[in-house]
Amino acid sequence: MSGRLAIAIDLGGTQLRAALVDGAKVLRRAAEPTDAVGGPDAVLDQMRRLIASVEGDADHAQVAGIGISAPGPLDGETGTILHIPTLPGWDDYPLCDRLRDITGRTVVLENDGISAAVGEWRHGAGQGLDHLVYVTVSTGIGGGVIADGRVLHGRRGMAGHVGHFTMTPDGPRCPCGVVGCFEAHASGTALGKRARAAAIAHPESALGALARDGHVDARHVVAAARDGDAVARALIDEEAWLLGRGFASLVHLYSPERVIMGGGVVSGFDLMEARIHHVMRENLMPAFRDVVVVPAGLGENAGLVGAAALILDQAL
Repeated sequence: MSGRLAIAIDLGGTQLRAALVDGAKVLRRAAEPTDAVGGPDAVLDQMRRLIASVEGDADHAQVAGIGISAPGPLDGETGTILHIPTLPGWDDYPLCDRLRDITGRTVVLENDGISAAVGEWRHGAGQGLDHLVYVTVSTGIGGGVIADGRVLHGRRGMAGHVGHFTMTPDGPRCPCGVVGCFEAHASGTALGKRARAAAIAHPESALGALARDGHVDARHVVAAARDGDAVARALIDEEAWLLGRGFASLVHLYSPERVIMGGGVVSGFDLMEARIHHVMRENLMPAFRDVVVVPAGLGENAGLVGAAALILDQAL
C-alpha cells in the first residue's frame, strides 16, 4: 500500500459502511445494517468494529484518520449531527468527539452529498474542474457544490442542500416538511409513488403486472422502460423533464462547468439524457446552455472516497 491511507465511514439510515481507502481505491470494505433502534451509542460500537475490520494489518502510522459521510443537517465545523430524520436520537450528537475518544484518531464529519461531490471532484467525473454540482437522485435528492476550486460549505457547513429549493408552490410535500421541493418531485421515492399510481391506472402494463406481484419502485420503472413498456417510458420522460428543470435552476445558481448525477436513479440515465438536456436548454439563459449533465464515475463509492479525501486533505 503506497501513500497515506484513510478510513471512511458512510452512515446511512439502513446501512453503515466502512472502508480503507488509498486515493480512489477502496482497499477493504465492510458493512452492517445500521442499528437505528439502539441509537448513537450502539451505532458508535458498530463503527468501532467496522473500523477494526477494514484497518486489518495496515500500518497504523499510514492511516491519517477517519472521515465520516452522514446525512444531515449536520455541523461540519464542530463535528456535530444536528438531526437525522431516519435515525432518531441523534439530535445535537457530537459524533466526531465521541469517535475520537474511542479511536484516538483525527475525525472529520461531512454531509453525505458534499462527501460524494468531493469524491467525484478528486477521483471521478469531475476531475480537473473548478466548478461542479453533484446531485444524488435516490431515496431523496442531495448533493454538493465545488465553486472556484473549493468545496462550498456555507454557514455551519450546511450549503448545498440542492434538493430543497421550491419547484412549485403546491406540489407534493417533501420529507423536510416543505411543499413542492425538487426532492419531493424528482427523487427516486417520488418516481416510485408515480409508478405505483400508474400501475393501478394501467393494470395491463408491465408495471401493472409487477404491482400484482409485489412492490413497485423506481428500479422497476427503469427496467420496464428498457423493455419498451409505454407506461414506464412515459414515467421516465416525466422524470427527465423534472430533473432537467431542477438541474437548470442549479446551473443558474452555481454556474458549474458540469452537473454530475449519482444515486440509484442514474441507472436510467441513458434513457433520460437527451430529454434532460433538451429541457435544460429550454430553461437556461443562453450563456449557460453549454453545461452538460454526466453520470457519476465512482458509483456507490463516491461518498467513501470523498470522506477519505477530506481527512487526507486535513493531514496534508
